[in-house]
Amino acid sequence: MKTTKRTFLKGALAVPALAAPAIILAGTGPARAAAHAPMSAAQVPGYYRYRVGKIEITALLDGYMPLPDEFVFGYDEQAARAATAQSYRRFTPGYTNIPVNGYVINTGSKLILLDSGGPAMAFETLGGLVENLRAAGFDPSDIDTVLFTHFHPDHIGALLDDKGNRAFDAATLVCAEAEWDFAHSDEVRNAAPESFRGFIDLVRNFVASYADRREMFDGEKELFSGITSVPLPGHTPGHTGYAIHSDGESLLIWGDVIHVSTLQFAHPDWGVVFDTDPSMAAQTRGRMLDRASADRMAVAGMHIDFPGFGYVEKAGNAYRHVPAPWMPA
Repeated sequence: MKTTKRTFLKGALAVPALAAPAIILAGTGPARAAAHAPMSAAQVPGYYRYRVGKIEITALLDGYMPLPDEFVFGYDEQAARAATAQSYRRFTPGYTNIPVNGYVINTGSKLILLDSGGPAMAFETLGGLVENLRAAGFDPSDIDTVLFTHFHPDHIGALLDDKGNRAFDAATLVCAEAEWDFAHSDEVRNAAPESFRGFIDLVRNFVASYADRREMFDGEKELFSGITSVPLPGHTPGHTGYAIHSDGESLLIWGDVIHVSTLQFAHPDWGVVFDTDPSMAAQTRGRMLDRASADRMAVAGMHIDFPGFGYVEKAGNAYRHVPAPWMPA
């Protein structure tokens, strides 16, 4: 007999009819309450695969941290509420939770960790990068290069293990020369507010054990096959993004061009207190948002909602972030 849509549906509907008596009998006993279970505060492991041609990139979630409203230059609560509603997010007066991401770049010949999250001593909601690195199938000993966008504490946290030893013992530290010099400048430290000097000391302590195995670069340079540095000054003098190219595909991992997705895509002129040169940071942000939207460029960032991959669309005089579609591993 030829199977048609009608005969298929007729046969499919007959199956539950045969099972109906058993269902009816099972329901004749005393009523049972639904099982109760405690709420879980844990998410699934924070890793996600993304491909750029033949290069595999694994996003790692280190955690998140609350950014107080007063840390955002230009902040206006009414405008912030409108931007939050426009992006379908939950508004929390007083602060915004921002994610902290790192990325493993597997070129086939190099295994590179790009930024290493924040130390749990800073926030109890940070410090998950190594756990998620292992969940993603890597061991710290597998990493041969630790590459940095910049040296703020929320980017260097996993460099040392809980005993203060090098967590990535086989790795070479790679960063912009301007960033190393900035972090180790006593002039910069002495000019910083007292509350920020501890951050500078923390950074110096974390990178010190890698000082004998470090490589530095200046400006725009192909550092590895398919990976080129992109200077993005303003947030720090040596703040750097990385353009990844393979088989006609590309991705720019732009570090901290955006700190608060909810607010800064809608208000790119809003900066953060951590910007060393707020005016230059705003110029860099505007330039990169224009470029990404005009070129339909795939971007990722350390504080864009995990896993951080997406695109930028022009929206009137502002922008909006469009998350990248799901990609099979």
